[in-house]
Amino acid sequence: MAARQPKVLTFDVVGTLIDFETGLLGYLRGACGAAATELGDGAILDAYRQARGAKEAWRFPDDLERVYGEIAPQLGLPIDARIAKGFAQSVKDWPAFPDSVAALRRLAARYKLVAMTNAARWALDLMIPTLGDPFHDTVAADEALCEKPDPQYFAFTRGRLSRDGFRQQDILHVAQSQYHDIGVAKGLGYTVCWIERRQGVPGSGGTITAAQQTAPHYHFATLADLANHAEAGGLVMQTP
Repeated sequence: MAARQPKVLTFDVVGTLIDFETGLLGYLRGACGAAATELGDGAILDAYRQARGAKEAWRFPDDLERVYGEIAPQLGLPIDARIAKGFAQSVKDWPAFPDSVAALRRLAARYKLVAMTNAARWALDLMIPTLGDPFHDTVAADEALCEKPDPQYFAFTRGRLSRDGFRQQDILHVAQSQYHDIGVAKGLGYTVCWIERRQGVPGSGGTITAAQQTAPHYHFATLADLANHAEAGGLVMQTP
């Protein structure tokens, strides 16, 4: 086995680079007033996670309109179609994590960066400027015609990268979701980096919980930690 640096970093976007929990909490509290302000973060995120993980869930973030319709009566929020529609559109205001833009800029100087998101193209196009437009390529769910953790999503992206001469062993996949990314990617043979955005915070927040936790090859609390490690020459992958 030979040690080598990755050539491509593929990134989950929502939850890894974009702070969707802060974004959706901010929208609901602004749109729903006291009804949402009086609720704790955990209560809102637990209801959101359960609704979002329902079997009938459909493409993100369009299905946030459906999600709002489910969680509003549970949480005592206004039953209002305009608020529900605005919930899906609020993605345009969701912030990047404080370290995302600078860390992506640093990583882009060393690697090809590719976004892999379960969000639809219209939403991804709104998030890219928020992140400083760092990507060499981007893949949205409506292009892959599936959502992670479907292995076909990874196959679709790998096919795109193969056009430029990159192989699977050239790729490091970076994500915060054990359920959507880390478990399936490692199972498919990728080198994976878990950015544990909720490290030290109780509960699962808005992310669906994996049946079991997968040990990643790299594990950091922030994207800045990953960039620091990369600049120190620490990102190596064992390949034949």
